[in-house]
Amino acid sequence: MVAPSAPSEGRAARRRAAQEAAKRSHARARKRGGRGRRRARPRSGGPVVVLSRALGELFITVGVVMLLFVAYQLWYTNLLAERTASGAAGSLRQTWENPPAAAAPPVAAFEPGQGFAILHIPKLDLKVPVAEGVSKAKVLDKGMVGHYSEGALKTAMPSDQQGNFALAGHRNTHGEPFRYINQLVPGDPIVVETRDAYYTYKMTSVLPQTSPANVSVIKPVPEGSGFPGPGRYITLTTCTPEFTSTYRMIVWGRMVDERPRSQGAPPALNSR
Repeated sequence: MVAPSAPSEGRAARRRAAQEAAKRSHARARKRGGRGRRRARPRSGGPVVVLSRALGELFITVGVVMLLFVAYQLWYTNLLAERTASGAAGSLRQTWENPPAAAAPPVAAFEPGQGFAILHIPKLDLKVPVAEGVSKAKVLDKGMVGHYSEGALKTAMPSDQQGNFALAGHRNTHGEPFRYINQLVPGDPIVVETRDAYYTYKMTSVLPQTSPANVSVIKPVPEGSGFPGPGRYITLTTCTPEFTSTYRMIVWGRMVDERPRSQGAPPALNSR
């Protein structure tokens, strides 16, 4: 009577074996999934990795700051200086052309930083105000050209019957009025406009490079200019090579014409 229960017990055993196998398979799957998730988790790395990341971010920041500084120097300073210089030139012309009812007497000396003339170089399409002194803050960095007028560097005015009217200007940044004076050749006109007159010079020679300490180039008879003796001269000075202040470039000219404003602008300006 016991024999009939054998098939039932065999089936129950097979079910239990199948369930155990399923549990083992499920456990293996979960284990494999756990290992996969653990491998996918990013690792923070050691001190060397952290340091390299920090240095990389620092270099990127420094690079961005340098690019902004270059943009400021090469673009924004020019924009500001050109606006300032253009406004100064316009104010001078307006004052000269519309003087007050009681005309002021001629000024014997101008204050440092005060504009008193306009420099024209037709070949370079340059029109820039001239101010007293060569201060970077008060004159040159504002896009104007400065007149050597102090102490041992004092030079003549255009109206003087003898002497050297010496000017300085930036070659790069801050309006860079003298950037292209290296393109001038003998015979090119240089005109200085004042309240009372126009003074026309002809470019005569250039000294491509000299030391900043060589002040003999702005003497009444500039050394190296080729001028044989006293006369009415103009000297333009600027830095060279470009984007440096290592040396100075010098351009000289001789006055060839003087005319009152009442006679109108000289041919060098009318032909533009």
